[in-house]
Amino acid sequence: MDENFKLRIFTEPQQGATYDDLLRVAKTAENAGYDAFFRSDHYLKMGPVTGEPGPTDAWVTLAGLARETSGLRLGTLMTAGTFRLPGPLAIAVAQVDQMSGGRVELGLGTGWYAEEHTAYGIPFPSLKERFDRYAEQLEIITGLWGTPVGEAFAFDGEYYQLADSPALPKPVQRPRPPVLIGGTGKKRTPRLAARFADEFNLPFVDLDTAAAQYERVAEACREIGRDPGEVVRSAALLLCVGKDDAEIARRAEAIGREVDELRLNGLCGTPAEVADKIGTWRERTGITRLYLQVLDLSDLDHLELVAAEVAPQL
Repeated sequence: MDENFKLRIFTEPQQGATYDDLLRVAKTAENAGYDAFFRSDHYLKMGPVTGEPGPTDAWVTLAGLARETSGLRLGTLMTAGTFRLPGPLAIAVAQVDQMSGGRVELGLGTGWYAEEHTAYGIPFPSLKERFDRYAEQLEIITGLWGTPVGEAFAFDGEYYQLADSPALPKPVQRPRPPVLIGGTGKKRTPRLAARFADEFNLPFVDLDTAAAQYERVAEACREIGRDPGEVVRSAALLLCVGKDDAEIARRAEAIGREVDELRLNGLCGTPAEVADKIGTWRERTGITRLYLQVLDLSDLDHLELVAAEVAPQL
């Protein structure tokens, strides 16, 4: 595989997974040669599943994995800005970065799933307020990490005020852990990405939508004098790979999806078919990282098949 192109595993534990389930997936991913293990940050299941035994906290999970893996990068797609105050989140991510020896990445979004907020008593403001808070959160988190040791950080925003903060602890990665921003908003999202993102991610969209949004981010970078090439382009797509039609159908059935729909909207097919589709994405969009959404966390052979038979074709 092209050393500049990274395959990453992306999980959705709110659908029903324990920490031990995630640990098995992460260790399998590391041993198989994947670049990273990422997880969603949700507190409520989606769709016709029980979600049992219940949600696991993203940053508690990543702290545990930080101590039980050695080379795998670890992160979120995406931590909801509604879940945590920006100061404590900066502390938590910096600590997990220390615990991992500098392998953490922070994907941060506005939060969007109203029902999980209702279920667990989390305030859920209007979209405009969530975006306004999100902009302040990005400025605070990156500001805390970027403040030189021995100096104080202050911020006076509409929603958050910080005074005389020691801006500690510092993450291992300097100047900071990578910050991921994503989404299809046409105005504010590209502008925030141009200011704060090390990587811009698009989850589960078609090629045309992706290409147009990456260009909006590039234009927003140019408008503020930033080289668009500094922002890594990435995408997330659902994974369903099999050696033959029977294996593909079995894996689709295990996650309650139809093969034809997955072929259209995800990475579904034989290793050769999936490698071709990834090649098309790379050619059309310039992505250099791809997050493979794995929904059946018990099927570790799936990860090993892709590592053995898809990755070498890229």
